[in-house]
Amino acid sequence: MKNIDAGQNHFELSNSLVLIMAIASGITVSNLYYSQPLLVEIAESFHVTQVSVGFVAMLTQIGYALGMLSILPLADIKEKRFLIVSMLLCSACALLAMYFSFNITVISIASFAVGFTSVVPQLIVPFAAQLANPQERGKIIGSVMSGLFIGILVSRTFSGLIGEYWGWRIVYLIAAALMIILAIFLSRMLPLCPPTSSMKYQELFKSMVNLTKSLPVLREASLNGALMFASFSAFWTSLVFLLESSHYNMGADAAGLFGLVGVTGAMAAPIVGRIADKRSPKFTVVIGMISVTIAYICFITLGFKLWGLIIGVVFLDLGVQSCQISNQARVHSLNDEARNRLNTVYMVSYFSGGALGSYLGSYSYAHFGWYGVCSLGLLTQLIAFIALKTYKAKPHIF
Repeated sequence: MKNIDAGQNHFELSNSLVLIMAIASGITVSNLYYSQPLLVEIAESFHVTQVSVGFVAMLTQIGYALGMLSILPLADIKEKRFLIVSMLLCSACALLAMYFSFNITVISIASFAVGFTSVVPQLIVPFAAQLANPQERGKIIGSVMSGLFIGILVSRTFSGLIGEYWGWRIVYLIAAALMIILAIFLSRMLPLCPPTSSMKYQELFKSMVNLTKSLPVLREASLNGALMFASFSAFWTSLVFLLESSHYNMGADAAGLFGLVGVTGAMAAPIVGRIADKRSPKFTVVIGMISVTIAYICFITLGFKLWGLIIGVVFLDLGVQSCQISNQARVHSLNDEARNRLNTVYMVSYFSGGALGSYLGSYSYAHFGWYGVCSLGLLTQLIAFIALKTYKAKPHIF
């Protein structure tokens, strides 16, 4: 694999390298979602409430947001391959801490550490955008993001099945081993890529503030992404409670299998990327928002029927994925030299929304039941539509 010269915007990006990046993103992002189908088992293991274990899921998302804020800007001033491999090894340590946790306090700290160290996908996506030809950037981002999104969904299937039959701790032991294997593999496969900026670390944060102030498209995309992922996380965090209720009487394995349903949405990611390249990213954002709204209408009207949940999951995952691909295509086109800092602003907002959605989803289910969760999801879409109409940034891109 050849190295990337400093200042080079792109080179001939092979399909095999895109596939490697997609697989790596999917495996690593899975760390953030293993806990969701296991929440009931973890709560029973430590004798805590649904709200308390929902807080554990929220800490993973908060850790991820803070990890991105602290680590992603480094990719503009450090060699990217070394940074990726280092974070994979740190992630392995955090996952082992989850395996050895002996009370709710320890698992909460470990859950935060898992989120903080699992930022590799958000180092890989800007890397892929840098290597891609600008005319194909949406398609390349879509391809890598399809791997990431499949990882999010299949992780629930994996952890649900393993947790049901071998216990939730084994999930984290296997995950730690995967991080070590991946670190060895990527150290050999990824090209060396020198930094694109000579800024000092402290200057990066000041730069991100200035970028946020000066780029309304960045602010709009970040808010939209946060609301979309809040709706996504609220559903997936609370789904296991619904399936284990008297309405369904299903276990963690059933909650995990629902992840396979959503893969259909993830598989559409490259198609969404091509549409964003040809039409406009903002157009596909609107389509995605409509899809998520349809999903929650299915959940609130047909949520106690299995086929209604399945239809809703397809629309939810397709809609959230469409918004994510489109928003990232918009963000990565704003400034080549500041790509990782722009991605930091967007992804911190995105996963902060996910963290809030995880907590509010479990809280809503505990206090208001399934209809409370569905009302929360519809509220996020209402706010997103209002925000989209409020922002006047670059109206010509429609």
